[in-house]
Amino acid sequence: MRPDTPAENVDHTAEAARLERSAGLYPEDAEALLVQAAAHLELSGDRPAATALYDRLLSFAAGLENPALVRALKASNLWEYGHEAEARAIIDGVRASAPRDPAAWVIVAESLESHDELEAAQETLTTAVNLLLTDVAEPPYATRPLLFGRHRVRRMLGAPHDEWDGLADTLHSSQVSLDELHDPKRVWSLGSDDPAELEAELGRLRAELDTYREALSHPFPVAVLHWPAPELTELLTAYPPLSEEYPSHDTHLSTIESSLRELAASGTANLGIVTGTVPSYEAFAASESTSPTDGSLLPQYATTLAARGRAVAWPPERGAGCWCGSEKAYGSCHGV
Repeated sequence: MRPDTPAENVDHTAEAARLERSAGLYPEDAEALLVQAAAHLELSGDRPAATALYDRLLSFAAGLENPALVRALKASNLWEYGHEAEARAIIDGVRASAPRDPAAWVIVAESLESHDELEAAQETLTTAVNLLLTDVAEPPYATRPLLFGRHRVRRMLGAPHDEWDGLADTLHSSQVSLDELHDPKRVWSLGSDDPAELEAELGRLRAELDTYREALSHPFPVAVLHWPAPELTELLTAYPPLSEEYPSHDTHLSTIESSLRELAASGTANLGIVTGTVPSYEAFAASESTSPTDGSLLPQYATTLAARGRAVAWPPERGAGCWCGSEKAYGSCHGV
């Protein structure tokens, strides 16, 4: 999630520097930390420095987990300080790559929308929802901005509701409907001299803010920690007391799946899995001034990884590989 705190309340330059230092200490989390650092540089007004940081990310020798998102962010930033041609070229490349991450599509579409390219924004969002949500029983939480953004753009274009717009309406939880929130005429209400119109608009804005706050309450999934077999062996060899938490690797995998199913059955949304590594866990324990043998540290470690953007959504999409890394389809592995 990109920071959106106004520059007068935060020293964004200092925060970017802090995040860059953290990326050096935690190289396994460098991608997520540097994306956040670049966002702070954008908010500070230093867009060239943000572009340089995006370029640094894209030059990583080991590659990126989400290169499409980084390219989309770079394009959005470039367009904001006059590099439209380069931004458009990058946007075309992102769309052609058909990324599976909804965030990349959202950034591209919002960039087009902010520059009055409404038809292109609608086309982008429609391509994304068709790619990511066709034949999906329950849209993952991370895809909701695609549906809501598409609804907004189509409302501005005066397009009639279709099936995807209906789904957006169903997922929307605010008392004020999406049609009303996305009404283009609302902008005129803000310039009115009529107190009644202004009061009505303030009510709609409060409702919209409540919806936004609800979204912010789910900045990352409720995450369950997964240790691949080699990492778990290394962990238990180094810290035998943790064997009480992990009797065997097969039991560990079964517990992950059963825990997530229980959470889903109880109505918990936005579930995910984070994968641990021993060096990362040791560094986290040191940062907490706690011994890695303390089992109570494990849930905190999982939450921290998720907050750094390390979570993978659960359950996997239809036909996707199982989260356990077996290379089998989820439906033929732990999804049975």
